[in-house]
Amino acid sequence: MVTAIIAFFMDAVMGDPRSKLHPVVLIGNLIAGIEGMLYSKDDSDNRKLILGGFLVVLVLLFTFTVVNGIMNLVNLLDNVYVITLIEAFFLSFTISPKIQAAAGKELYDYLAADDQEQARYKVGWIVGRDTEELTPGEVSRATIETIAENTVDGIIAPLFYFAIGGVPLAFLYRAVNTLDSMVGYKNDRYMYFGRVAARTDDVLGYIPARITGLLFVVSAFILGYDGKKAWQILRRDAAKHPSPNGGWAEATVAGALHIRLGGFNSYFGRVHFREYMGDPIEELGLDHIMKTIRLMYTDTILFLIICHLLFVICSVGVF
Repeated sequence: MVTAIIAFFMDAVMGDPRSKLHPVVLIGNLIAGIEGMLYSKDDSDNRKLILGGFLVVLVLLFTFTVVNGIMNLVNLLDNVYVITLIEAFFLSFTISPKIQAAAGKELYDYLAADDQEQARYKVGWIVGRDTEELTPGEVSRATIETIAENTVDGIIAPLFYFAIGGVPLAFLYRAVNTLDSMVGYKNDRYMYFGRVAARTDDVLGYIPARITGLLFVVSAFILGYDGKKAWQILRRDAAKHPSPNGGWAEATVAGALHIRLGGFNSYFGRVHFREYMGDPIEELGLDHIMKTIRLMYTDTILFLIICHLLFVICSVGVF
């Protein structure tokens, strides 16, 4: 797990470079290209479901094969330190703690300056809901929910799959998550075509989401937040989230910070209600954004420490 720790520090220093050659951007381009060849609005629902599944298989096979081939070439190098650094470099592309923290801090700054127009505009970059009419509290809620959920998707899950199967499996997960973010919607176009992608993301995110939620409880105790309340709300409200995984992060953060998440959101002009998670002991504010970022980093560091200790224990033959 030294590779993962180095990847974390690489991300902390370099962040997620905005480039057309970024591996996740390339995966997104691959998905868009194959989707363009497979999707037809005139197809039957069953055909859309089958072709959507075919999209998932093609993208995952291609991603895993390419990354596995690159890693096999890297492993031919006769220097373990160089191999570790290269692997860490590639792994750093699959995690995004710095960009999550930067987005949260930017929104915090806009809210602190009472620049509500810019805050609404910028939060639209990280959420799918309509943002034109959001209040400062709703901007904070959207930001907190996104950072909490992305702790699973953008950090813990890729690291979890790296621990199991190395860099290729971490990229395979990122491909699944990218598929879900692009086609995993319950709208007219993707209700059937994107269903396999959405379900695959749910399956692969199942264990990482639960690990993240439990580590958020521990993180709350470490940071002096309400760890007891975090555990209580996790048990009470996690299942209320429409996603089988999202509530494990969001409910725990809500409990730890004494806030309530969920509620009314507008998507393409249509208002939807998502069940509440947490109790509104404190009014949602911009300070809760920074607390969520601290929880995200603490959760990540705890996961890295635990994985490294398990790796060391296993390597000396205790198990």
